[in-house]
Amino acid sequence: MSTNGPLPDATMEQLPERLRDAAARVGWTSLMPVQARAIPYLLGMRNMMIQARTGSGKTGAFLLPMLERLDPGRRHCQALVLVPTRELARQVGQESEKLCGSAGLRTVIVYGGVGYGAQIEALKQGAQIVVGTPGRTLDHLLKRAFSLDDIEMLIFDEADRMLSMGFYPDMKQIQGYLPKRNLQACMFSATFPAYVMRTAREFIREPEFITLSLDHVHVTDTAHVFYLVPGMEKDRSLVRLIEIENPSSAIIFCNTKSKVHYVSAVLQRFGYDADELSADLSQRDRERVLEKVRKGTLRFLVATDVAARGLDIPDLSHVIQYEPPEDPEGYIHRAGRTGRAGAAGVAISLVSDLEKMDLDRTAKRFGIDLQERPLPTPADVEAIVAERVTALLEARLRNRDKLIIERSQRFVALGRSLAENEDESAIIAMLLDDYYQQTLHAPLLQPAGATVSKRPRHAGASRHGRRSRR
Repeated sequence: MSTNGPLPDATMEQLPERLRDAAARVGWTSLMPVQARAIPYLLGMRNMMIQARTGSGKTGAFLLPMLERLDPGRRHCQALVLVPTRELARQVGQESEKLCGSAGLRTVIVYGGVGYGAQIEALKQGAQIVVGTPGRTLDHLLKRAFSLDDIEMLIFDEADRMLSMGFYPDMKQIQGYLPKRNLQACMFSATFPAYVMRTAREFIREPEFITLSLDHVHVTDTAHVFYLVPGMEKDRSLVRLIEIENPSSAIIFCNTKSKVHYVSAVLQRFGYDADELSADLSQRDRERVLEKVRKGTLRFLVATDVAARGLDIPDLSHVIQYEPPEDPEGYIHRAGRTGRAGAAGVAISLVSDLEKMDLDRTAKRFGIDLQERPLPTPADVEAIVAERVTALLEARLRNRDKLIIERSQRFVALGRSLAENEDESAIIAMLLDDYYQQTLHAPLLQPAGATVSKRPRHAGASRHGRRSRR
């Protein structure tokens, strides 16, 4: 595949005719910035990592080139689009049907939490484009409902979210079903933290990196994000953010040792792998915490600036400022702990209305591009947790042998009875919560070379990492 340097942005008028016709059918009159930047690379069959956020138009950036790359006369999977959630699978699948359907390209959408029958039937009828979550896609490959032997394009959409959802083991098993020949692979991600960069190297041969920028192509460093949070709700807001972001590792900064102790206790009570570092700790406890930090086995470190001074945590994906620093330079020192070695990280600030004014002044002084994001609601957390636990349970079921599956049939009637009884459904909720705590709140299974410890086998990891093709 060609890697002959940067390509100029495309315009709608410069696109091949069938791409222009498809865009016109859905009412597009011009290309969005990510489409103008990315489409020339995808048409040029180049392996890419592309920084693009939700709502930026990235779906069209990888779907439109499929009109040129895929053959409607061959009723086999030629493009696989992996996405982190069933909602995104539906969105991408529906857009694929609108853009590509009239050209004779058929799309099948697969995701967990629903029955297999209709999806298997649709796959066996033949489809050039398969859009799915990694877990359910792997299930269908195991059931031989479809094959990747004829694949030409592999797309990872919202890769950072996909990895934070815990899909890395499933992605590795899917890799075992890919043909050994060269194929075009592209990864779209809102950020490029170290674990996403490692994943790119595992799945994509010599990836190139582009992002939206005013005048050039480059890899971004750190995303600076803030959330407006009522002062009395910071602790619960922090928990919601951690549930949504699911960081691989983070330092949570507070200004006082009493606040460090409080936040650490809250996180531990919620079941997180968290510990504290403050001036109150005995030397023995401090060494215990520092040893976990050095080994990369502690996921959440809550600390003051003084206690964290001199610490170097490898591959730190997030810095969370539970309280803004007392001086502007403190923000730079904190945020600078992530996004190292050419990778990217996320610096999150939880601020009240009053604290936001100080944050704005800091951003203006240092030229920081601050992004405000809406605070996740309990319903947002409920939806993302339901998706994660469904994927984990399906992965666990996938790894069971026939005898154990037969044994578990004893409880099918009981499970149905509990689910149908509103009072007894609390038992199912308790069991799901216990399972979720034991898996998602354990250290994430990371790409090769990561220093954090691996999640237990029952979270869905393959014993050998890659499954041989069948």
